[in-house]
Amino acid sequence: MTPGRKPATGGRGRPRQADIARLAGVSQTTVSLVLNGSKAGLGIAQETRDRVLETARSLGYVPDPIARRLSQGQNNLLGLYTFTATFPTNVQHSYYPFLVGIEEEATSQGYDLLLFTSSATAEAGFDDVINRIRLADGCLFLGRHVPERALGRFLDDGYPLVYIGRHDELGERLPYVAADYVPAAAEVVRRLVGLGHRQMIYLRENDDAPASADREAGALFGRDESGLPAGAVTVIRTDGTDIGADRLRGWLADGVTAILTEETDANAALTSVRAAAAAADLRFPEDCSLAVFGDPPARPGEPVLSGFAVPRREMGAAAVRMLASLIDGADDVETRQVIECPVVPGQTIGPPRHATA
Repeated sequence: MTPGRKPATGGRGRPRQADIARLAGVSQTTVSLVLNGSKAGLGIAQETRDRVLETARSLGYVPDPIARRLSQGQNNLLGLYTFTATFPTNVQHSYYPFLVGIEEEATSQGYDLLLFTSSATAEAGFDDVINRIRLADGCLFLGRHVPERALGRFLDDGYPLVYIGRHDELGERLPYVAADYVPAAAEVVRRLVGLGHRQMIYLRENDDAPASADREAGALFGRDESGLPAGAVTVIRTDGTDIGADRLRGWLADGVTAILTEETDANAALTSVRAAAAAADLRFPEDCSLAVFGDPPARPGEPVLSGFAVPRREMGAAAVRMLASLIDGADDVETRQVIECPVVPGQTIGPPRHATA
């Protein structure tokens, strides 16, 4: 063998275990036992093991993840369940970036995706799809509310799964990848305070999902960090129907200079505030600042909303990496991951018209 050159591999670009076996003078079974770390391989003579490993290094051999998983009795499939009637194909849909990140990382990891399209928003309905989900080696779940009993059954059986979004309903048992909403929301409030705002309203929709709770907690944390009194940020629960031009004018007359709201699937609060502002002939940020905890799609001809972005693509990719590690039986998997939300300066935040001390 010429120093510095890899041995020939029969014209193939990627060396295989058969090439290692031929050059090391052993059987392919021996090579497999050594390279896969099988307990049966521990009985192989050390000299033979060293020869196999050295030959593998000289060839630049990299294990084929697909072949490895198939040899372990896996289907090489990752499941994805979104709790929606159909998978979103519109790039404006909030789930779309999650799916992009999931698909890209699944391809990188050597997995195919199995999309479960059965709509089951209730526990009873979800029970019907449990057996089908088990066709996949592990499954990703995406949705604002966790079907606790059904997922508890999976976890009891040791079935690998990862939830996209923070959920503590099942305690430490449920692996997840989440957006770090609390510091992001706090930073938005601090920025408003820095511009001179002292009276804000946070419109939170009538939903007790953890994502909504985290955003509210962040807004209040930012208020406290800025040294403002409790009444400086007023939290109002709404479905959007009670927000109109008169109520918006009333808030401004009472000294409110900034409106905060959250991004949701419906965006009911945000839509109502925008409609109320248009009806009252008020503009953002000239008459009142508007910040959104999330990044809903931009509307043509309107200013870019200020707030923060949800790192959906990165979350999808991270969830696939976590799930692949769980399927492979890794011992050091970090099963609670949060990803930073980048600030979106936008065009709807500015100094208040009549700043107060």
